[in-house]
Amino acid sequence: QVQLVESGGGLVQAGGSLRLSCAASGGIFSRTRMGWYRQAPGKQRELVATITSGGSTNYADSVKGRFIISRDNAKNAVYLQMNSLKPEDTAVYYCNSYYVPGYDYWGQGTQVTVSS
Repeated sequence: QVQLVESGGGLVQAGGSLRLSCAASGGIFSRTRMGWYRQAPGKQRELVATITSGGSTNYADSVKGRFIISRDNAKNAVYLQMNSLKPEDTAVYYCNSYYVPGYDYWGQGTQVTVSS
């Protein structure tokens, strides 16, 4: 059973930084595409960033140049460095692990709140 546990969320002022971590267990981490998604109140869950097993990254336009996704296969971990945070970045951030249909797992989420 794959488990994903996020950490690192919190309250920060606009312009500040946070680093989210996601620890994975029970799966084939090194082969999976890892991603961060977020869901703000009253909105649908949206893509923030993904990183493939080979290290290729993809970002939502809204976070390009501010957020950096990275992974450490030796630690079964994925990270999201968030800089120049804005109030509109406020959301619950979820870690995702995807390999093939049927191998698509989510963490419980971590709250990020950016005050103006």
